[in-house]
Amino acid sequence: MWELLADVPEAARALARLDVEDLLLPVLMQLIVIIAAARVFGALARSVGQPSVVGEIAAGLVLGPSLLGWVVPEAYTVLFQPSLPGVDPPLTAATLPKIFTVIAQIGLIFLMFLVGLELEPQHIRQQGRAVVLIAAAGIAVPFLLGTALAPLIHPHLEPHSRTGQAVPLLSVAIFIGITLAVTAIPVLGRIMLELNIVRTRLGAVTLAAAGLSDALSWILLASAVAWIRSDFNIVETLQMVFWSAVFVVAMLGTVRPILVRYFRYSLQINAGRLSPTAMTVLLVSIFLAAVATNLIGIFAVFGAFVLGAVLSDQAKLHQAAVDKLADVTNSFFVPVFFTYTGLRTDISTLRGETPWLLCAILTLVAVVGKLASCGWAARISGFSRRESLLIGAMMNARGLMALVAINIGYELCVIPRSLYCMLVIMAVATTALTTPILLLFRKGTELDELITRSGLGSQQPHQTLPHSDKAPPGDDTAAGSSDSYASNDALPWRPCP
Repeated sequence: MWELLADVPEAARALARLDVEDLLLPVLMQLIVIIAAARVFGALARSVGQPSVVGEIAAGLVLGPSLLGWVVPEAYTVLFQPSLPGVDPPLTAATLPKIFTVIAQIGLIFLMFLVGLELEPQHIRQQGRAVVLIAAAGIAVPFLLGTALAPLIHPHLEPHSRTGQAVPLLSVAIFIGITLAVTAIPVLGRIMLELNIVRTRLGAVTLAAAGLSDALSWILLASAVAWIRSDFNIVETLQMVFWSAVFVVAMLGTVRPILVRYFRYSLQINAGRLSPTAMTVLLVSIFLAAVATNLIGIFAVFGAFVLGAVLSDQAKLHQAAVDKLADVTNSFFVPVFFTYTGLRTDISTLRGETPWLLCAILTLVAVVGKLASCGWAARISGFSRRESLLIGAMMNARGLMALVAINIGYELCVIPRSLYCMLVIMAVATTALTTPILLLFRKGTELDELITRSGLGSQQPHQTLPHSDKAPPGDDTAAGSSDSYASNDALPWRPCP
């Protein structure tokens, strides 16, 4: 082995020689702090009527350079910027975050599969026109508003720290537009799961619109990246759209029939439980779907979501999969995803009144743009005024999908640190506003009773839905379950009337 490393740079050889226990120790220490903090801050968020995801992002901000690194820099360095024996600090700083990014992405893949399983296909088929209109309006209007806002922000931006050069106005405009246009389907799905509303008509339509919006946003983002790298090619973009359509057709026409037949047989002979073999088949299927969309270029999580969506009408598989995956996903993987992203954000880079004023304007435009555009599209599609506002509010959750776009812009040297922080704050703020707006306008809609039962809609003790036969996944009365998935309440496993 060491002969093979003879021509490798010394830094890489030092990493190869590193004892796995020396690498494992800082990873375990960070996991302990991250998971515990995510749980505590998630509970605090729920106590003030916010979903756990908002608390988990806040936990990352508190543990990161924004607070802990500022107040107690020594503790922050020891915990999140540890040294590895014999490895240069820059290589250590690059290695550890990648480990957590992989853990977080695996968790996100599982989460999106579970979110896909919660779709109610009948609602989507009945509201196809509304889905397309909401998704299209929710991208076009915020994107145009973001690009129009860029000339106001651009003169106040510093040169990018990597290049030392001013960032181009056009590139800034494109990335502000994209960040305002996205809807974070993982965050939205998480909020909807906690509010108990995924399988409602409004929930299914909004989630479908968010999925379509996400796919279109990533195509837009990929095109922007290609353009900035002077490699824009319309043919490659069309190829991405084509292969995405082929993937969906293959999932519906080939993969779904095979998996439905197998899991029906397996669940029947195993009393409705996933056997070890069936669990292996499920995991491999999830990862293969993620690999397919990763190769297409629309991100791995989309494949997992599509797989869950095409199997969403299989009630027994749905329950068995949730029993196996929900607790570990929401107690371990997902908190790492949200918290570690917050750890990488440093809001102290915003100095002075002007950046904060611009940040406030950016957030206001983001909220109004989504509410107005998606609400209008829902209204002309036949939804009531309150229902339209609810759809607009749900589409307003940008969360970490916006953060992905922001980080890409930073890596391309078109988003400097101050704008990076503004956009991060906007993404977190719009996510945090989603639940209060839902609570404000839910009265008289199908969401009212379900949100109340979720525990976020009132101060009443959490209850189990009458038709639930046992403590569901996510109930804290079950062994060690997290409140992140269903939050002490049964999800409406049976189709809503």
